[in-house]
Amino acid sequence: MANAAHVYQLADDIIAHGDYETGDHIYVVNQILSRLKADDIALLDTQHDIQPQSPIEIVNLLIEDAIERGAFEDILSVREQLEASLMDLITPRPSSVNREFYKRYQLSPEAATDYFYQLSHLNHYIKEEAIAKNIVYQVPTAYGDFEITINLSKPEKDAKQIEREKNAPASSYPKCAICMENEGYYGTMTSAARSNHRIVKMQINGEEWGFQYSPYLYFNEHSILLSREHTPMLINQATFENLIDFVKQFPHYTIGSNADIPIVGGSILSHNHYQAGRHDFPMALAPVERSFELTAYPNVQAGIVKWPMSVIRLTATDTDELIAASEWIRRQWEGYSDVRVHVKAYSEAGERHHTVTPIARYRDGQYEMDIVLRDNQRTEAYPDGLFHPHKDVQHIKKENIGLIEVMGTAILPGRLKNELQDVIAFLKGDHTIDLGVHATWAQEMKNKYDFNKEDAETIVRQEVGYKFERVLQDAGVFKRDEEGQAAFQRFITILNV
Repeated sequence: MANAAHVYQLADDIIAHGDYETGDHIYVVNQILSRLKADDIALLDTQHDIQPQSPIEIVNLLIEDAIERGAFEDILSVREQLEASLMDLITPRPSSVNREFYKRYQLSPEAATDYFYQLSHLNHYIKEEAIAKNIVYQVPTAYGDFEITINLSKPEKDAKQIEREKNAPASSYPKCAICMENEGYYGTMTSAARSNHRIVKMQINGEEWGFQYSPYLYFNEHSILLSREHTPMLINQATFENLIDFVKQFPHYTIGSNADIPIVGGSILSHNHYQAGRHDFPMALAPVERSFELTAYPNVQAGIVKWPMSVIRLTATDTDELIAASEWIRRQWEGYSDVRVHVKAYSEAGERHHTVTPIARYRDGQYEMDIVLRDNQRTEAYPDGLFHPHKDVQHIKKENIGLIEVMGTAILPGRLKNELQDVIAFLKGDHTIDLGVHATWAQEMKNKYDFNKEDAETIVRQEVGYKFERVLQDAGVFKRDEEGQAAFQRFITILNV
C-alpha cells in the first residue's frame, strides 16, 4: 500500500527532474494528491512493505492505492491516464524540453538525442518494462542475421475496457495517434493517454516537423519524425530531401519511410511520418552484390543489394545528386511494368501499384539511400497481395510488410508466444495438441529433424526465421532466381535510357 512518504518521495523526484524548484514542494504534493483524488494525505495508508525506487514504481503504488480506495475504476485506460498525468509532473514543459534539446545539440547531435531519450525513459513515455516482455532473438540466414521479435509489449485489454471503447463517443481530436495535438493530451477510452508526451520541433527541408520516441521501441532509440500537418503519406522528391536533411542533422541515426499505398505500406497512412533510430539493421549490413552505373548521375555509386527483397543502394557525398538519382529511380519504377514477371504499374482502372520504401543513412563519410521497390497488386490467386506474405507463411506473419520488416527486423504477433510453445510440445511427442494453422508446418519439421537428438525450441526459433525469410522473398518484386534477376537487370537498363 502507498503512504504519505511515497507522495513526498515522488514530489522530491518531480522537483529534481521537472520544472519545479524546492520552494514548490507543497504545491507539488497537492498536485499529486489532486490527481489521486486524495484531498487529505491522511487518506493514504500508513502501512507498507514495498520500498519503491524509481518514480514509476512510486506512481504504480499510488495508482493501486487509489483504485483500492475506490477513487478510480480498475480499467486499463483509466490506469494509463492517471499514470501519464502523474508522470507529466516530472516532465519539463514542452518549451523547456525543446530549449534543453537544442542546448545539448550545440555539444553534439548525440548529446541532444541522448537527453531526450533518457527523459522519455524517466517519465515512462517509453514503456521499458512492457518492452522487456518481448521475445527477441537472431537467426543466421544467407542474407545475414535476421532479427525476430514476438511483440508482447502492448497491454491486453480486458472485457470492461473493450465494452467501454465500444460505447465511447467518436472523436476527431487528435486526428490520429501521431498528430502534434497528442502532446499533453489526457486521453480517452479510445485515444492513448499522452499527458507526459513531449515533441521536439525541428526544421526539416524548410518545414516544421516533430520528433518523438516510440512508446514501444521495436529497435534501439526507435523514434518518429512527423509532419506538422495531418497530411497523408506521400513518397516523392520531398521525401528524399527530408530524409537526407534529417541525416545531415543527426548523422548517428538511420531514417526511413513506409510506402504510401495500402498492402505495402505501414499501419498509419493518414499522417506523413518517418521512423528513425540508432540501429544497424540487417539490410544495412547486407553487401551490394552487383554494381551498375547511372550515366545521368556520375557522382552516385549504384548497386543491387544482396537481399530477399528488391533493393537498390545509392551512395554519394553530393546529396543533391543523390536525391535527384533517388527520385529518378522512383519515377521510373512508378510507371514500369514487366508482364514476364507479373510486375504491373497500374490496374485497368488506373490505380497505382508501384511505390518505394526509402531508407537513408550516413556511413563512412558518405550518404546512402536504399530504395526498396514495392508493388501492391492483388490477384485472384493472391487476394491479399501478389507481393505480400503468401498463405503458407501467414500462420507466422500475415500483416503488411512495412519499413521495419523490410530492413530485416520481424515484428511478429504476440499470439505466437503460446502457439509456438504448443508446436514445441508437439515436436517433443505430445500429439494431443490442436495446432490449428501451424499443423502442416509442425509436421514438416517432424519429418525434417530428429528431435531425439536436437532441441525443439532451438529448431522452432530457427524455422520461424526461415519463414520470415520467405515472407521477405514473397514481398520482393524481382525474385532471387535466374528469371527474377534477369528482370531486375531489365529495369536497371531503363534507368540509363
